[in-house]
Amino acid sequence: MTLPCLDDFKRLSGENIVEFKEKGHTLIEQILSPDEVAAYRIAIVQAADKYNTETRAMEDRDTYGKAFLQIMNLWQNDKDVRQFVLARRMAKIAADLMGVDNVRLYHDQALFKEPGGGPTPWHQDQYYWPIDTHNTVTMWMPLVDIDEDMGMLTFASGSYKEGSIFNFEISDESESAFDAYVKAHQFAISRAKTMKAGDATWHRGFTMHHANGNNSNKMREVMTIIYVADGARVTPYKNSWQENDHHKWLMCKPIGELIDSELNPVLL
Repeated sequence: MTLPCLDDFKRLSGENIVEFKEKGHTLIEQILSPDEVAAYRIAIVQAADKYNTETRAMEDRDTYGKAFLQIMNLWQNDKDVRQFVLARRMAKIAADLMGVDNVRLYHDQALFKEPGGGPTPWHQDQYYWPIDTHNTVTMWMPLVDIDEDMGMLTFASGSYKEGSIFNFEISDESESAFDAYVKAHQFAISRAKTMKAGDATWHRGFTMHHANGNNSNKMREVMTIIYVADGARVTPYKNSWQENDHHKWLMCKPIGELIDSELNPVLL
């Protein structure tokens, strides 16, 4: 089957750009049409199922393992998912939100929260990334219609301006520390009540966020793409996770060099 081309551009509203600048996150509706998301959902779900390595029962997993099934860099292994991940439509949105001319791929990941799956603790994505810029953004796109009962992403608006806060991976510790920090600083909490398949939230790497558990009887199927502004460089490691990312996603590019490996193609 020939999948729809996603290389045309979608004009953003000024409200989305202003909201992203002020809050560090925004929701953009109908990035993909119902027909487009239905076609790509088949490819993404099949690839996620094929490359998923989690076989433990829910009760045998830790907090991170209960939060979601996480299958990364599907674009390398599946040509149909590759077409989705490298699509210019979404890359242009990422560039326009950050106010840059071009972006590169950091990596993709399917985040499927199973029925009965646990909450995703408060965290900052960029804790994991050895990158020298705050100009990073994650697209979080449901492949099915979702509501609050399924684990909607929830943001602390404006929190990205604080930069890196805690040296915590996604864990019970990060949940406790960030929850207290968010309350103490009185950040406004933002969460959509519903999202249609093909809508997407976009958030900066340092935007604090979490998600509740999936209390429905349906899989919360979400595909994410992480973008970094072209021209970003590799920074020294601040933790072992960043060292791992340097090897896994940046192909061991020397510290201080541009992020421009084969795994980080320029997208516009």
